[in-house]
Amino acid sequence: MADATTKKSIDSEHSLSAVDQGSRQGFWAVLVVMVGFTFFSPSMTAGGNLGIGLNMRDFFVAMILGNAFLGLYTGALAYIGQKTGLTLDLLARYSFGEKGSYLPSALISFTQIGWFGVGVAMFALPVGTLFNINTTLLIVVTGILMTATAYKGIKALAVLGSVAVPLIAILGIYSVNFGINQVNGFQNVFAEVPAAPLTMAAALSIVIGSFVSGGTGTPNFTRFSKTPKISVWATVIAFFIGNSIMFIFGAVGGAVTGSPDIFDILISQGLMIPAIVVLGLNIWTTNNNALYTSGLGLANITKIKMQPMVLIGGAIGTVAALWLYNNFVTYLSLLGGMIPPVGVVIIIDYFMNRKNYENEAYEKKSINTGAILAVVAGSLVGVFVKWGIAPVNSLVVSAVVYYAFELINNK
Repeated sequence: MADATTKKSIDSEHSLSAVDQGSRQGFWAVLVVMVGFTFFSPSMTAGGNLGIGLNMRDFFVAMILGNAFLGLYTGALAYIGQKTGLTLDLLARYSFGEKGSYLPSALISFTQIGWFGVGVAMFALPVGTLFNINTTLLIVVTGILMTATAYKGIKALAVLGSVAVPLIAILGIYSVNFGINQVNGFQNVFAEVPAAPLTMAAALSIVIGSFVSGGTGTPNFTRFSKTPKISVWATVIAFFIGNSIMFIFGAVGGAVTGSPDIFDILISQGLMIPAIVVLGLNIWTTNNNALYTSGLGLANITKIKMQPMVLIGGAIGTVAALWLYNNFVTYLSLLGGMIPPVGVVIIIDYFMNRKNYENEAYEKKSINTGAILAVVAGSLVGVFVKWGIAPVNSLVVSAVVYYAFELINNK
C-alpha cells in the first residue's frame, strides 16, 4: 500500500527537481518534440507575409539570418537545460532568486495559456464554419483533447510529434510544388519588386519574433536529453532547419496567391481536408508544448506538481479561447516580447556563475534585483524603441544590464 502511494506521488515530469539519468531520452525523441514545437501554423503565415513583401534574395537572407539567431539563442538554452536537468523556472531560481523566479514563471505561464487558447480557437473556428459544427462544442472538445496529451507529459509529446511532423512535411512539400507549378518555376514565385515591400529590419523582426518567445522555454524539453550534443543538435535543427521549412512553405503560397494565411492558401489549392487534419495536428503539437510550459511555470509558483497545473491551465485556456482569439492577441504579443530577456538573463547567469549550479549546497537569494532590472530594461526597449530589430534590441539591452550588474556584484 505504501509503495502504491509512493508511486502515485512521484513527479514523472520532474517539474520541481532535476531530471534523473533514468528518465533521459535519445536524439529522435527530443528531435520530434522540438520540431513539432516549431512546425507551427503562424510561422507559415509569417512566411507568407515575407513572400508577399520580399524578393527571393531578401527572403532567403532574412530567413537564414533570423533562424540562425534563433538557433544560437535556443541552442544555448538547450545546453543549459541538459547540463542541469532543470526546467526554465527552476533555472530562474538561480538567476532571479527563489521568489524573484515567480515573475518569469507568471509571465511565461500567463502568456502560454493565452496562446493555447488562441490555438484552440484558431483550429475550431474555420472547421466549425466549414462543416457547420457548433463552435462552442468544437472548442470544448479540442481543448480537452489537447489538454489530455499535455497532461501525459514529455512521452506523449514525442509520440504526437512523431505522427504530426512527417504529415506536416508531406503537406508542405505538396503545397510548395503546387505553387511552383502554378507560376512555371521557382524563379517566378517571388516578385522582383513587391507591391508592398518590407524592410530587412522588419523582415528579421518577423522571423526572430515568430519564435523567440516560445523558444525561451527550450530547457523544459531538452532537460530530458541524454547528452548535451543531443539537446543542442535537436534544438538547432528544429529552430534553424525546421522553422526555415515552415517559412518556405508559407512564403511560396503567399507569394503565388497574394494571401499570407496558410489555411486560405491550402483551401485555394483544393486541400481542404488535408489542411484541416494536418494543420490541426500542427496546432496541437505547439499547443501541447505551450501548455506543458505553462504547467511548469505554475508548478514553480504553487509548489504543486505540473500535471494538476496543466489541467488548470488547459481549462482556463479552453474557456477563454474565443475571447482570447478576438481580443487578446495584441496583448499576448506584447507580453511575449518580455519573455526573451528572461532567457538571456538565464544564459548569462549560468555561464558566469556555473559553480553555483553544480553546488547542491548553494543557497539561492530571495530576489536578485539585477535580473529584474535587466528584464524590465530589455522589455521597455523592445516595446518602445522602433529602430532596428525589436527582439534583438531587448535581448542585447537585458544582456548588457545583467552582465554589468553581475560584474559589480561579484566584485
